[in-house]
Amino acid sequence: MVLKQLAQYGFDRVFYAATQFRTKNDFGDLSDAVILTNYPPDYIKTFLGDEYYKNAPTIEWVSHNPGSAISWSHSRKALMDGALTPAQTKVMELNAKYNIKAGFTVSFPRLSQRSNGGIGVCSSHMSQEQIDALWQDKGLEIEVLCNLAHLKLNDLPYIGNRVLTTRQRDALEMVADGKTIQDIAQLWERNVATVEKHLRLAREALDVDTTAQAILKASLLNQVFISSSLR
Repeated sequence: MVLKQLAQYGFDRVFYAATQFRTKNDFGDLSDAVILTNYPPDYIKTFLGDEYYKNAPTIEWVSHNPGSAISWSHSRKALMDGALTPAQTKVMELNAKYNIKAGFTVSFPRLSQRSNGGIGVCSSHMSQEQIDALWQDKGLEIEVLCNLAHLKLNDLPYIGNRVLTTRQRDALEMVADGKTIQDIAQLWERNVATVEKHLRLAREALDVDTTAQAILKASLLNQVFISSSLR
C-alpha cells in the first residue's frame, strides 16, 4: 500500500530501516532491526552484507537528526566538494552503480534513547532537481505518509530472525507477571527443567544473557503480551 502511494509521487525504490537497539556509535545488530526494501538484491548484499551502510552519509545523518528530512543533493554536494571520507565515497560509488542517486531521506522521531530509524525514497527516472522541486510542493505529505507507515510497522508482530516459540513466549510472559519457575512448572504440569529449558532457549534466540534482558527485548520486538489474533 505504502509502496503504491510513494510510486504515485514518482518514488519506485524504498529502503526502510528501524531498530530499538542502537548503540552510541552504531546502528546496532542488524538481526535486531527491521529492514524492508525493494532495492536490487545485489546492491543489498553489498550494502548490508559488506557493511557499507556503516559509512553511508544518509545513515549517519539519520543517526544525528531524528524527525527530519534531507535531500540527497547534500551528499552529492559533499562528494563534489571532496568532503566525504574514502569509505563514504565508496558508498556513493556503489549507489551510482545501481542508479540510487536521486531521492530524499526521512528520519523518524525517537521513541527512546536507543531507537533509530528512517526511510530512503528513491526515483530511478527523476533527477534530483525534479525531486527537490516535488518536495517543495508535496514534501509534508510524503513525510506524513512515511511516518504513518513507520508507526504501523512498529505495532505489527515481529517478523525478523529472532522469533520465539509459543512456549518460550509464554514462559517469558509468566516470569514478567511475577511467577517463579516452580509456579510455571505447576501450571504447565511439567517439571522445572522443562521450564528452565524454554527460558534458556528464549535467551539464546534473543541473544541475551539474562531472563530480565530477554523480557525487555521481547517486549521491544513485539513478541510478548500481544493480541492472540496477531500471533
